[in-house]
Amino acid sequence: MTLLRHISASTLRAATSVLLAFGALTTSAQILKSETQSPDTTRFFRGLQVMADVVGPIQLAVSDYGQYEAALRINFKDRYFPVFEVGYGSANHEDDPVTHVMYKTAAPYGKVGFDYNIMKNKHDVYRVYVGARYAFTSFKYDVGSSVLNDPVWQDHAAIQINNASAHCHWAELVFAVDAKIWGPVHLGWSARYRRRLTHNDGDAGNVWYVPGFGKTGTSRLGATFNIIITL
Repeated sequence: MTLLRHISASTLRAATSVLLAFGALTTSAQILKSETQSPDTTRFFRGLQVMADVVGPIQLAVSDYGQYEAALRINFKDRYFPVFEVGYGSANHEDDPVTHVMYKTAAPYGKVGFDYNIMKNKHDVYRVYVGARYAFTSFKYDVGSSVLNDPVWQDHAAIQINNASAHCHWAELVFAVDAKIWGPVHLGWSARYRRRLTHNDGDAGNVWYVPGFGKTGTSRLGATFNIIITL
């Protein structure tokens, strides 16, 4: 009987230990499940960001083309960001020492697109975005040259075309970063790959500069450096 009682007590202690361990594992699993499946309680609308690019004005000050550009970025749940960009691009290219072509234009442009915050912690004060833009501009330009050869007589013949109409649709792929500096002030930069979708260059053939897109025939890469105010 003593042996049976000893075996029964040991069995009871073992069973109790197994039940306690199972209960602990079940509780831990339920806590982990509740943590991983907890709903996102972030407000849908998280505010606005107003941005101004400083690269374009500097470019305009030190060269013969550039642009002024501002943007509005809307924050949905710190993850999704519709973006609207507007700008005014201009070029005043004097007599080129190589091609002897003069070119002048100034016009507004607009872009619309979307940024996605790829940071694991989407609420961080630092954000990394990937995104895309669709852009459009319609503009008039003047172009001329004083050193062109007449195709028949081979004499120098000046050419001047004024108020030629043109337009351009293009797309941009965007990689961007912004960081909180102080209070509502952020600084950020973006790298962009641009590609024209459709365009009409008007009477003079290939245009030298497209407002918002940049010089044609050069690199499709571009960049901005933005001062950002969060509202």
